[in-house]
Amino acid sequence: MAQQRLERKEYLDKLIGFRDKQLIKVVTGVRRCGKSTLLEIYQDYLRSNGVEDNQILSINLEDFDFFSLHDPSALHAYVKERLVPGKMTYVFVDEIQHCVDFPAVIDSLYIRKNVDLYLTGSNAYMLSGEIATLISGRYVEIKMLPLSFREYVFSTGDEENLAAKYREYIQGSSFPYALELKEQPSAVRDYLEGVYHTIVVKDIAARKKIADTMMLESVTRFVFDSIGSQLSTKKIADTMTSSGRKIDVKTVERYLEGLMESFIIYQAKRYNIRGKQYLKTLEKYYVVDIGMRYMLLGTSGTDVGHILENIVYLELLRRGYDVYIGKIDDLEVDFVARGQKGVQYIQVAASVRDETTLARELASLQRISDNYPKLILTLDEDPEADYEGIRRTNALEWLVGKTFLN
Repeated sequence: MAQQRLERKEYLDKLIGFRDKQLIKVVTGVRRCGKSTLLEIYQDYLRSNGVEDNQILSINLEDFDFFSLHDPSALHAYVKERLVPGKMTYVFVDEIQHCVDFPAVIDSLYIRKNVDLYLTGSNAYMLSGEIATLISGRYVEIKMLPLSFREYVFSTGDEENLAAKYREYIQGSSFPYALELKEQPSAVRDYLEGVYHTIVVKDIAARKKIADTMMLESVTRFVFDSIGSQLSTKKIADTMTSSGRKIDVKTVERYLEGLMESFIIYQAKRYNIRGKQYLKTLEKYYVVDIGMRYMLLGTSGTDVGHILENIVYLELLRRGYDVYIGKIDDLEVDFVARGQKGVQYIQVAASVRDETTLARELASLQRISDNYPKLILTLDEDPEADYEGIRRTNALEWLVGKTFLN
């Protein structure tokens, strides 16, 4: 069965917008989130708009056919030989981090006329430290995630019964290829296991030189089980040690760094709303795919509220926000989302039909004195409501863009 190609329009539009601009386009994201397919779709777009085949040079450094190009001199020579004189050459390099010292190659190609560069990478390390410094100001990063709930719904061709589709979405997977396997739950599980082990055992353990992969997996499992809960590296270390697996705080920090660099987890820092300052402790973590969490934890990982919180967090990232956990006096706001259009304050709850729960969710938002939008998202299938400027709406309709705040 041929893999279904989803357009990923929002990402495609970004690439189109940056076409022929004097910037290196770097698409980053977790393995198998669709980066390579996105570049294929964009290459088809270029062909349909008059670009000839010889102007498109595509290299995947995970393909053994290109193994020799892991050497920077070989990669540079290969590309240089294939540049089309007098015309723009569109150069695509998948998983660029496999080329040692790739920034020097990219920098050399960047300064040539009529070269438009597109790179993908599956870890954030490739743009950190000295690497970022070398190509600083010369690249734009397009941060890619697996399918949003909106993309998942649209892929079905039917926008009705969002609640049923949401159950499918979180119990299956948001990885694009999982759509091909959705009628075969065991095959989805096998696929997710493969992706997980490639990231954790192959990528992270190898890059961080971690010998104790069982401890790395234990920490990963603990973080997956604790989405939406405040965590510290000390708490993780203490929990592991109390269960008979001794580990120090520095090692936990190294493991978390590896997990975040591979985009398998995301960290949300805390922000003091009243004091307008960022806090250095008790971050929260969210996972890139709830289906992978189910695969790892089984049905023990069925906290409805925290799962919804995780989905909303990723959606806010997709919409271009920087996302923090809000603190207002002794209360917490689930998300402070800061973007080009300003700030949004968001509470997430499975249900607020119980008056005590509703009062608790409203309390922190009511303490915020500014006039930025305040929103409560729930799975309740009730009409929208307004509590003196605080809006409550259905989270699934918000996720697919049917409500006022997007």
